[in-house]
Amino acid sequence: MWALRAGYLVEGVVPVVPAGVLAEAWHGGARQARLVQLLAMCEIEDLNERRARQVGALAAATRHDDVVDVSVVEGTARRGDGIVTTDPTDIAAITHAANASIRITVI
Repeated sequence: MWALRAGYLVEGVVPVVPAGVLAEAWHGGARQARLVQLLAMCEIEDLNERRARQVGALAAATRHDDVVDVSVVEGTARRGDGIVTTDPTDIAAITHAANASIRITVI
C-alpha cells in the first residue's frame, strides 16, 4: 500500500477515502498508527445528504445492501477515479450492476 501511495504522490494524486470506509476500518488506539499516517495523506469524503440520497438510489438500482461499498462505487464513478481494494468481489459486482467503467486495483 505504501508503494502504491508513493506512486500517487509522484503523479500528484490525493487518494479519497469515503467516511464510511474510515468508519469500517477505524478501531482507535495506538495499534492504528500506520492507518493514521496513511489517512493524513488522503482526503476524507463526507457522506452528506445529497450523496446519501445518491448512494441510496444506487443501492436500490444495484440491489446491493452494503451502503459503504455502494458509496465507494458512487464516489469513484462521480469523480472518475479508480478503486484500490483488498476485496474486489462486492465492488466489482456493484460496478457491473451500475454499468460503471471503473478501474479496480487489488492489493
